Amino acid sequence: MFVDQVNVYVKAGDGGNGLVAYRREKYVPKGGPAGGDGGNGGDVVFKVDEGLNTLMDFRYNRHFKAKRGENGMSKNQHGKNADPLVVAVPPGTTVYDEETGETIADLTTHEQEAVIAQGGRGGRGNSRFATPRNPAPEFAENGEPGQERNIKVELKLLADVGLVGFPSVGKSTLLSVVSAAKPKIADYHFTTLAPNLGVVDTGDQRSFVMADLPGLIEGAHEGVGLGHQFLRHVERTRVILHVIDIASTEGRDPYDDFIKINEELKAYDETLMNRPQIIAANKMDMPGAEENLQEFKQKLNKDYPIHAISALTKEGLRDILYEIADSLEKIPKHSTEVVETEEQVVYRYKKEEIPFAITRDPDGAFVLSGVKIEKLFKMTDFNRDEAVQRFARQIRGMGVDEELRKRGAKDGDTIRIMDFEFEFIE
Repeated sequence: MFVDQVNVYVKAGDGGNGLVAYRREKYVPKGGPAGGDGGNGGDVVFKVDEGLNTLMDFRYNRHFKAKRGENGMSKNQHGKNADPLVVAVPPGTTVYDEETGETIADLTTHEQEAVIAQGGRGGRGNSRFATPRNPAPEFAENGEPGQERNIKVELKLLADVGLVGFPSVGKSTLLSVVSAAKPKIADYHFTTLAPNLGVVDTGDQRSFVMADLPGLIEGAHEGVGLGHQFLRHVERTRVILHVIDIASTEGRDPYDDFIKINEELKAYDETLMNRPQIIAANKMDMPGAEENLQEFKQKLNKDYPIHAISALTKEGLRDILYEIADSLEKIPKHSTEVVETEEQVVYRYKKEEIPFAITRDPDGAFVLSGVKIEKLFKMTDFNRDEAVQRFARQIRGMGVDEELRKRGAKDGDTIRIMDFEFEFIE
C-alpha cells in the first residue's frame, strides 16, 4: 500500500531530575552539597533513508516517544543524556506542525536529519544552587519536560519525470513498457489509486525516474476526483510528461483535455507552468489519430515538443525518451528541492509568549496557565520546602501576585495550576 500523508504525535524525552545530596567523607568537615545534574532528554529526529519510498511505517505506529535523561547522582555525578530517537523517512518528506501549519522540515537528500521535537534539559542538582548565604541548599530542580507536538507528515515523490493527464489516456501503459514497473492497467477510470515509480533506461547509458500520477480531472485542485491527493507529487518533478489521448477514444477533445489539465496544475501551483512540458500524443495506432494530431498542433499556440506515440505498439517511444533525457540534462538535479547549507543560519522571528494567564473557574478559583509558568511548576520539587519557597519567589518576580490582587484575589482564595491547588496568602 502506498501511504503519502499521515498525522503523528511526537514527544521528546524529559530531562532527568537533579539530586539533593551532601559529601560525607572522613576528615572532611562541612563537606557541602554534592548533588549531580540530571541528563538531557532525547530528541526526536527524522532522518532520510533513500531505501524507503512510502510512509508505510507510520501507518502502524503513530506515536514516537524518546527516552528521558538519567537522574543526577551523588558525588556531583551527572546523569547520562538520553540518545535521540531516530525515525527513518523517505526522501521528499515534509513535516508540518498540525497546530500552526508551520513547516518544521523539508527532507530531500539521503541521510539528511532534522530535529522534530527537542528534548528537555536535565534539572540542576543542589550543588548548583550553593551561595555564601545558603551554602547547603536543600533543593534541586526536576528535569525540563521534552517538547511534544502533533505533526503532519507528507511525502512528495522525488521523481525526475511526472506523467500527467486525464484518466485512461495510457499513462500506466506507457510506464509499464518503458520501465520494469507493473502498475495496474484496466479499461476503466481511476485504475491507478496511488503513484507508481519506475526507472527508465534510454539505452544510451542514461536513466531517470518516472512517476505515473493518478488521473487528474477538472476541479482536482479543489478536491474533485483523486487528483487533489497526488498533485503535491508533481511539485518535485523536473519535467512534466503530458499524456494525451489523441485518438479521442472517449469522445473528448484532446486540446480541451490539455488546457484543462494545465489549468489544474496552474491553480495548484503557478510555478509548475515554468517546468519543461513534453506532450505525448498517445494511441496513434487508433483510427482518426493522425487527423486529430494535425488539428491539435494547429490549435496549440505555445511551442511544446510533441511526440506521436503508441504505448501499445511502442511506436515513437525511443525518440520521446531521448527528448526527456536531453531536457533533464539541462535542469540542475536539485532545482525543485530545498537545499540547505551548513553555513547559512535562518533566524525565525518567534512571537514572545505571555509568561502566564489568569482565568476563573466556575467554582471561583483562580487558574494560572501559560508555557513558562507551567514549565517552572513541572521543574519544581514540591516535596521540599526550600524548592516551594523558590517557586513562590519566581512567580512573584514574574508579577503573578500583583496580577492576582488586581483580579480581586483575597487571603484564602484558591489558586489552581494544572491539577494542583494552593491558597493565596497576603
